[in-house]
Amino acid sequence: MKLRPDYPIITERLLLRPLTAGDTDALLGYRSLEHVCRFVPFDPMDADVIADRLRGPWARTEVSAEGQALTLGVELRGTGPVIGDVLLAYNSELHRGGELGWVFDPDHAGHGYATEAAHAMMHLAFDELGLHRLTARVDSRNDTSARVAERLGMRREAHQVSNEWFKGEWTDELDFALLEDEWREQHRAGPRSCRWPLGAGAS
Repeated sequence: MKLRPDYPIITERLLLRPLTAGDTDALLGYRSLEHVCRFVPFDPMDADVIADRLRGPWARTEVSAEGQALTLGVELRGTGPVIGDVLLAYNSELHRGGELGWVFDPDHAGHGYATEAAHAMMHLAFDELGLHRLTARVDSRNDTSARVAERLGMRREAHQVSNEWFKGEWTDELDFALLEDEWREQHRAGPRSCRWPLGAGAS
């Protein structure tokens, strides 16, 4: 199973593409913020950390083996700077399982961009990589991300109570998932595309 997307990936309002050194300032603009990092598994980043990621895991443009992940920058069509990034991790070849993640600049919240970008990544996961099951793990206090998962049609499967020592405290985790059959059912009426309907809800 391999994933080699044609870039950029175009949705109704967004472009998804590999990150480059030219995105450093935009990435720093939101990944350095304490409140953006509060519920996600990384600490606020400085320019050195971002440069290291851009030379390392974020440089990947395809997925060809389990344990690999694809991180793409998201920009508004026609405007330029990256406003967020989305991740697709290929966790298991045997079980055809993967995980979805997203981080966005709060200055662009409330427009449905995270949902739209993550939906495009789901097309890659199911239609291109051929995954059987896609999951998303969300801190239970992160209401915004939980709503994104729900709008993506993902099923909330578990609320794990005090399951992880996370940033100095015990925290709860919400686990969301979608199966390939459920994805096909959701999209049976239309073509397999990454377009997003007009009037998308808030992110």
